[in-house]
Amino acid sequence: MPTNVRGYAAQSASSPLAPFSFERRDLRPDDVAIDILYCGICHTDIHQVRNDWGRSRYPIVPGHEIVGRVSAVGKDVKDFKPGDLVGVGCLVDSCRHCDSCKADLEQYCLEGATFTYNNVDRHDKSITRGGYSERIVVSRHFVLRMPGNLDAKSAAPLLCAGITVYSPLRHWGVKEGSKIAVVGLGGLGHMALKIAKALGADVTLFTRTPGKEPEARRLGADHVVLSTDAVQMKAVAGRFDLVLDTVPTEHDVNPYLSALHPDGHYVIVGQLTPLVPPLNAGALIGGRKSVAGSLIGGLAETQEMLDFCGKHGIVSDVEIIPVQEVNTAYERMLKSDVRYRFVIDIASLKQG
Repeated sequence: MPTNVRGYAAQSASSPLAPFSFERRDLRPDDVAIDILYCGICHTDIHQVRNDWGRSRYPIVPGHEIVGRVSAVGKDVKDFKPGDLVGVGCLVDSCRHCDSCKADLEQYCLEGATFTYNNVDRHDKSITRGGYSERIVVSRHFVLRMPGNLDAKSAAPLLCAGITVYSPLRHWGVKEGSKIAVVGLGGLGHMALKIAKALGADVTLFTRTPGKEPEARRLGADHVVLSTDAVQMKAVAGRFDLVLDTVPTEHDVNPYLSALHPDGHYVIVGQLTPLVPPLNAGALIGGRKSVAGSLIGGLAETQEMLDFCGKHGIVSDVEIIPVQEVNTAYERMLKSDVRYRFVIDIASLKQG
C-alpha cells in the first residue's frame, strides 16, 4: 500500500514552504525505498518554487540532493539492501532505450528524463516529489552508492552541485597541468575549485568581489583574478583551456571569452536563461573558441564522481538547518549569504 509521508511544499509561487503530507507509491519490482537523512538546497529549488521558468506544478516538494538509508527493496532488486547508505540526485527515471540513455547520458534522454520533483512519472502519471520529505521511492537504476568515508550531510550536495561541475571537467578532458578557470564562488563554484584541483589542474577563480583570495585558495584555487579589474583581466588573456561558468543569474559572459586559449571552451552550468548581452561572435571566431553548456551527469558518471570524491575526501562546505528554517535559507541564498550549501536535516520534520 502507498505510504503517507511528511514533507515541506510550496502551494503557489508566492506562498512559503510549509508542512505537507502526501503519499509515496508502493514498491514496483525494481524500486528502492529510502528513508531520507539529509537533503541539500539547490538554487534550482528556488526557481521551481517561485515558478521562475513558468512550468511549476503545485504543490511542489523540492529537493534533489538526497542522502538516506535503504528501508526496503522491490522483488527484482539484488544490488541494494536495507541499511545501505545511498543517494538520489536530479533524475529518477528515463526511457532507458534511446541513444542518450544507452550511452549512460540519461539526463539528455531523447524522450525526456524524469526529474526528481516537479515532473510527471512516466508510468503512473503522478507528479514527482523530492527530498524535502521523510521518504522517497526510486527505481534502483537511479539510486547511487554513497562512499562510506564521507560525512553524509556534507556529501549530499555532491548529488547535484558535485556532478554538475565534475561532468564538464571530465568531458573536456581536464587533467594534470590543464589550465582552467571558474567563474563564481558559490555552491557550484566552490565544488569546481575542489574537484578541478583534485584532477591536477592549475585552477584560477574569477570573482567580482575583492577579498575572496584566502577563501578561494583554501578551496583549491592557485590564482584569483578580480574580473572588474581591467589590468588583471588583460594579464590572463589567452591563458585557459577551459572556463567553467557557475553563476546562476543573468550576467555578461563576454569579458571572459578573451581569457580562453585558441580552441578553448567556455562552459555554462549555472545560468538557464538567455545570455544578456548577446555573445560577441567575433571573440569566438578569432580563436576558434566554443561556448557550450552542460547538465548534471548520467548515472554512471555520477557514481564515478562519488567514488572520485570518496577517494580524495571531497565534500561540500555546508550549513545544516532544520526544515523549519527553509524559507529563511531561500532568502539568504538569494543574498549569497551561505558558505556554500544549505543542507536540511530531515529528522527535523518530526518536530512538525
